Order: sequence, then structure tokens, then C-alpha cells
Amino acid sequence: MSNKLVKLSLQGVISTVKNFSLILIAFCLTIVAAGCGGGKDTAPTKPLETKKLSIGMLRLTSSAPLFIGIEKGFFKEQAIDLDVQWFDAAQPIAVATASNKVDVGATGITAGLFNMAASGQKLSIVADKGREEKGYSSSAIVVNKSAWGAGVNSIEKLKGKKIGITQTGSTFHYMMGRVLEKKGLSLTDVEIVPLGKLGSIMASLESGQIDAAILNEPNITKAEKAGYGKQLTQIGDIIEYQTSGIFYSPALNKNDDLGLRFMRAYVKSCNYYYDAVLVKKDGKPVPGKNFDEVVGIISQYTKMSTEDTKLGLPYIDRDGKLLASDIPTQINWYTKNKMIEKPLEAKDVVNTSFTEKALKK
Repeated sequence: MSNKLVKLSLQGVISTVKNFSLILIAFCLTIVAAGCGGGKDTAPTKPLETKKLSIGMLRLTSSAPLFIGIEKGFFKEQAIDLDVQWFDAAQPIAVATASNKVDVGATGITAGLFNMAASGQKLSIVADKGREEKGYSSSAIVVNKSAWGAGVNSIEKLKGKKIGITQTGSTFHYMMGRVLEKKGLSLTDVEIVPLGKLGSIMASLESGQIDAAILNEPNITKAEKAGYGKQLTQIGDIIEYQTSGIFYSPALNKNDDLGLRFMRAYVKSCNYYYDAVLVKKDGKPVPGKNFDEVVGIISQYTKMSTEDTKLGLPYIDRDGKLLASDIPTQINWYTKNKMIEKPLEAKDVVNTSFTEKALKK
């Protein structure tokens, strides 16, 4: 064999060996990347330890994400055993949360809650649970039939009239005051009548004992269908307002791991709720693919008919984000109207860090 042929044969062998070596190295690297190399980064993730969290809430449609999270197993995905404690009013939930009797509170943001925070009780508003938003039906001013017939057909014409609310310092009280101010009036220009329960407000509106009231759905539609009420304006068309929130107790507020796990599940639940009932088309909310399922879940927990449930689906941010900019506005308004007894700043009662961290994940 000539020297030239020998040289070519040797080059072929060397090339083959090199190619085989490269293939072998690539194969080994693939095995290591697949987790067979035993490195630190490939160790299996340790399962979360199941923890029990108690939550105080009301059977309201604004608790929809919580109902969804329970039924769809989103809290269980975060190894949270959610112990639901039902309440009949908002203020007791705030008290129980501030005193660590429940870990999480879900209810309206009221003067009573701000007073507790101003007195040094360290509960924190951490996420959205319902707000007044333009284009979404929730709360409205409803005028009785007689007053409407007498010309009370604008906010300005409420001057001197009797207005029904639930109680002093409530979300209804706040909404009425803010809406009046937007039209150049104040609470002193009307007679506020605290009536306690919604049933009492509706009965007083029907009998003519009050001229107008703040109502929410499905009660707005019920009053109109019964013929004794006429909707004057939607609250969300006048003001943007964070009506209710998710609160963490002082103890949970210090527990970064558990607080974050709850919030991950809650944000996922808010996504599910929003995509089912609040997505807009041509400027109006339209049913999503899980609409009927979500309405069924809410009806199950609120014990309302599906038709009433469909009327009262409130706006809730898709990611559970609190409208934090509205909290100082509320504090200032309640303070100005002498419903908060001590100085309070929003930073003393708001903590959005859990939501922010949950969204980063």
C-alpha cells in the first residue's frame, strides 16, 4: 500500500474516533441533564407540609374566589387545609382576624376595621375581594317609586331626602357620602337612616319610610321588578372603590411561607373567577367557558338561586391585586367625617407584598 493511502486510512480512523468521542460526551451530558448524574440541582423537590389555616367569611358572591379555591382544590395544591368559619356580619370577622382567632378574614373595609388598626391591632389588608368598577354592575342608589314620581331623578335632587344605609361607618355609608360629594353635596344635605339589615332597607324603601337607599345586586333588580324602586346610578360609574378585602392576622402576616402559599392559591382562584365571568366583549362582561360551573359553585355556598347569583357577580381583580391607592382616600374620608378616632396611615394597614411575590412565581 502506498504511503498516501496509508495516510488517508489513518485520517479516516482518527476522524471516526473523534466523532464517536463527541457522541459519547453528548450522550453522557444528556444523562446528567436528565437527572441521572446525582448532582445537587437534580434532587427531588420536598413535598410541602400540610398546614391548617382558618378563615372567617360571609356567604356573599364577593367571596367567589375563595369558594372556587376550595372546590377546585387550589388551596390543597399549596398543602393548605382551609378551615372555614362562617360569620353573619363584617365587624366580627375583623375582630377575630385582628386577635388571631382566625388566620384570614374576608369581608368589607369599614370604619370599624380602620379604628382597630388605628388602635394598634396589626391586621393587614393584603388582596382584593370586590370593588366598585365602572362597567360592572354591583351597588347602586335606588329611589322609591313615589320619590321618583315627584322628580327625584338625579343625585342633586336627593338633597333633604331620607337615605337608607346598613349602619354608620359601613361601606354603604361611605359610598353614599362619596357619591354626594362628587355632585357638590355632603352627608349633611341628606338624612342618613341606619337600618341594619338589607331586608329592613328594602322594606322601608317599599313602604316609603325612606326616599332612597344604597342596594347591591340582586336586590337592585328585585326592587325594580317589584315596582317600588328605580335605579338612579351605579356607584362604580361615579367612584372607583375598594369595598372589601382579604385580611391577614398579625400571626399570618409574619409567616412568609404560609402567607405566600395562601396567596398563590387565592390568585389562581381569582384568575379562574375573572376568566369565567368578567371578561368583556364590546364593552360588556360576557360568560366565559367556565361560567356555569362558577355560578354553580357560588350558588352552592351563598345558597342563592343561579339567576340571583348571575345578577350579583362583583368585579374582582384578575390577579387579586388590591386597589391600594383607594385606601388612603377611604382613611381620609372617614377621618374627616369623625369616624376614625385616632391617626392612621395606609402603610399601617396595607401589605401587598404577598400578592406581589405570588405573581412573581
